[in-house]
Amino acid sequence: MALIVRLILESFRFAWNALRTNLLRTVLSLLGVTIGIFAIISVFTLVDSLENSIKDSLSFLGTNNINVDKWPYGIGEEQYPWWKYLQRPNPTYDEYRFLAANVTNAQDITIFARRGGVTAKYKSSSSTDLEIFGVVYDHSYVYEIPIESGRYFTMDEISSGRNVAIIGYRIKNDLFPNEDPVGKEIKIKGLKFYVIGTIKEEGESFMGITSHDEQIYLPFKTFSKMYRIDRMWGIQPTITVKGLEDDIGLVELESELRGLMRIKRGLKPKEEDSFALNRPEAITNFIGSAFDVIGLAGWFIGGFSILVGGFGIANIMFVSVRERTNIIGIQKSLGAKNYFILFQFLFEAIFLSVLGGCIGIFLVYLLSFISLGSLDLVLTTSNVLLGIGVSASVGVISGIVPAAMASRLDPVIAIRS
Repeated sequence: MALIVRLILESFRFAWNALRTNLLRTVLSLLGVTIGIFAIISVFTLVDSLENSIKDSLSFLGTNNINVDKWPYGIGEEQYPWWKYLQRPNPTYDEYRFLAANVTNAQDITIFARRGGVTAKYKSSSSTDLEIFGVVYDHSYVYEIPIESGRYFTMDEISSGRNVAIIGYRIKNDLFPNEDPVGKEIKIKGLKFYVIGTIKEEGESFMGITSHDEQIYLPFKTFSKMYRIDRMWGIQPTITVKGLEDDIGLVELESELRGLMRIKRGLKPKEEDSFALNRPEAITNFIGSAFDVIGLAGWFIGGFSILVGGFGIANIMFVSVRERTNIIGIQKSLGAKNYFILFQFLFEAIFLSVLGGCIGIFLVYLLSFISLGSLDLVLTTSNVLLGIGVSASVGVISGIVPAAMASRLDPVIAIRS
């Protein structure tokens, strides 16, 4: 153990002396590694930040869910036969009740419908460009609705379709800047609604998708009185079923839902499904695969710089071996083994390469402080380790040949040099 520590300290001393003695040459050679690591890690940091922001924006889709819809997502399809799906009927409240009564491989089930471009009013104040949702009682078990003040709907309010509402944070600030909205009366489409609760602030969505801050929740039956749904050309409801944790891939749930929906709609064995079973994670998986391609571009761009940096480090090591040939001979004559000389020069190459990589990572870290609106650039630990690992690998590849040459020098010939 003491030998290993002494070897590392000796190698570090030689590497530091080489850096200090030939500062300009070393800096110019490390520039390629620095630029390469900076390019790769900056692209990866940007990709990871974009991907996380988009996935956070899509978190409203829920997890471990299957949606019963009229339209399939059709992600990645070159030809989307919309004309065929157009003739399908919308999911209905009656189908929701049927599924709720018969599905067994599920935790909870809900049906909801939405309408955008709505205006809510309170006295002389108004809040525009809102989105209202019609939901059932179990909706909060499938999708999270973080109540800040007040309460959620009761079963009686849902079943009787009362005019009660839960409003988002931005709506609360627009209509009730200086008072508690719970118990107050607002108007939507000329109808009066009593506010029973408010939702916690969610913040601006990166993709511009409407967040809880701009949403109003109403009982589903109340919503259906205001807007035309359950018809082919009306607002299209969605039935969402939350699967069991032990149903890996939701295979059993999907099979059961398909069978129940076909029974409910009276489809014959050879008839195609007149509904779509969509998985929200399909969207995030598609986004992830798209960002993988961008990540490959980052490797391609940074690879050229790293290649140049690798040649620069190899050049430093060849020069270093030539300059220290006499010292190598003396060390060998005093009993230094070949592996000691090999490790000494290899460690020097790794040290120089990692130093260049750390400078590149530090530059990426400085970039993370730049404000990009709703996009937060975050340099993750995995990307830091990736940068250090790549730069260390470049050091090994660049330094192995010069280090091997140094370790094989004849001590007598080396001393005479």
